[in-house]
Amino acid sequence: MTLGHWGVGKGATDAGPRPVNEDSFCAAAPVFIVADGMGGHAAGDQASAAVVQAFLELVGTTVLSPDEVAAAVELAQVQVQAVSAQVGSHSGSTLTGVIGVEHNGEPWWMVVNVGDSRVYRVSGTAIQQVTVDHSYVQDLLDAGEITPAEAAVHPERNVVTRAIGDGNLGFDAWLMPVVPGEWIVVCSDGLTKAVTEARIAEVVRLSGADVAERLVDAALGARTSDNVTAVVVQAVGVRTGPDAESTPWRLWTEDPAEDDTTQTTRVRVWA
Repeated sequence: MTLGHWGVGKGATDAGPRPVNEDSFCAAAPVFIVADGMGGHAAGDQASAAVVQAFLELVGTTVLSPDEVAAAVELAQVQVQAVSAQVGSHSGSTLTGVIGVEHNGEPWWMVVNVGDSRVYRVSGTAIQQVTVDHSYVQDLLDAGEITPAEAAVHPERNVVTRAIGDGNLGFDAWLMPVVPGEWIVVCSDGLTKAVTEARIAEVVRLSGADVAERLVDAALGARTSDNVTAVVVQAVGVRTGPDAESTPWRLWTEDPAEDDTTQTTRVRVWA
């Protein structure tokens, strides 16, 4: 297996109208992640940098296991808590993205998510949100108390219910097949709160190697109110073997015997 299995990714970020950019990212195979330091928390920029730092040892790894990714999430928790101790106040960060792993001898994307940054799949004109936000507004949506239109303008849409550094080691994770030619977009909410999903798909479809920069520019053009970061990778791996045509969703758990190949909604995975 080579790093070419996963694809070539690029990232871009901008502070937007904020005085400090609290977003960080990694776009080096097989790690494609975004971390958004929590607004209103101390040292959000340090917290997001600590999250990315926890994953840097995985960069360049040709054979990576889901357990190693889970260990990196746990290390991120520890490192963000260390930031909190250093600054004397609570710090936190989101974490989302895809990491190329090997499972049963096949290449997969391991999707991880904590908070309200997002992962999308883009193929042609179609776009699909992979992650589900850990946010107060998402909880209201899940309960049927508000509509998507109301969620888009809700005054508390920036409130997250889970973050790296809050002491809760739970995170969402899936194993997702590497589909050749498919684009994966990983982004902070500075993009998704300013640019529609249809526009994101259009920018990806019409852009070239500068697609991440074009997405950031789209958010700035739409007058985003936040830092904005986008990491984009086009998968080039080829699926082979008996699982190549299986359901696009596959849950990873600590116990491989508990894998559920029919799972289509998010599942919390506890480290």
